[in-house]
Order: sequence, then C-alpha cells, then structure tokens
Amino acid sequence: MTKDQKLRSFFSKDRFAAHAGIEVVKVSDGYCLCRMKVEDKHLNAVNVVQGGAIFTLADYAFAIASNSRGQIALAVHADISFIAGRSSGILYAEACETADPRRLGFYEVKVTDQDDETVARFTGMVYRKNQVLNLD
Repeated sequence: MTKDQKLRSFFSKDRFAAHAGIEVVKVSDGYCLCRMKVEDKHLNAVNVVQGGAIFTLADYAFAIASNSRGQIALAVHADISFIAGRSSGILYAEACETADPRRLGFYEVKVTDQDDETVARFTGMVYRKNQVLNLD
C-alpha cells in the first residue's frame, strides 16, 4: 500500500468529515485537496452553505496536509475568512504547507467552488508531537 493510500485509509476514520460527505482527492507531503458536494444538510436558514460546513472542509484538508509526513500534528490555531456564499455545487479545499519548522507547521487553505471562485481562506498552525501516525 502506498503512503497516499495509507493516509487516506487512516483519515477515512474521521467520522465527522465522513458525515459531512468530504472526500480526499489528492495527498502529498505538506499538501491535501478535498472536495464536498453541497447538499441540503450543508445549508443554513438563508440557504447558503453554513460556515461550520466550510470550516470543516478546510480543517479536514489542513489536518491531512499537516499529518502527511507521518508525524502527529495537532492544531493549535485556525482562522477562517468567508468571502462568498454558495448554495449548490462542489466545494474544494486545497491545503498547502507554508512553513515546516521542527515543532510548528503553518498552512494555508483555499476553499473554492467548481468554477475556481474563492469561497473562503483558512490559515492554521499545528504543533508536531514526538509521535508518528500508526498508518499500518
């Protein structure tokens, strides 16, 4: 099994992301691309995707990207700015490592729609533990 497959298998155990309908598209060291098809369950009272659903999508991509090297990384800070609302379609979250020092990792996540229009921007920081993920 490849490292990509092992990471996908490990993170498929994230029950909240699975409940939200988030799929992993691509994983590599310091990078992850996820997608979520907008469904009725994602909409708020004014019929746009609820901020928590967008945050969950971005946070999941962030989690996978920050753990992609196999060392356990836990979020210590996350921030999101909502730029545009959507009521349908597919949302993508692309997480990229911007700095990878020994203990703290920094990530940017861009959430876009199927037309590559920006919906949200997310930044996050992780603390790297002295433990590795059990990918077996």
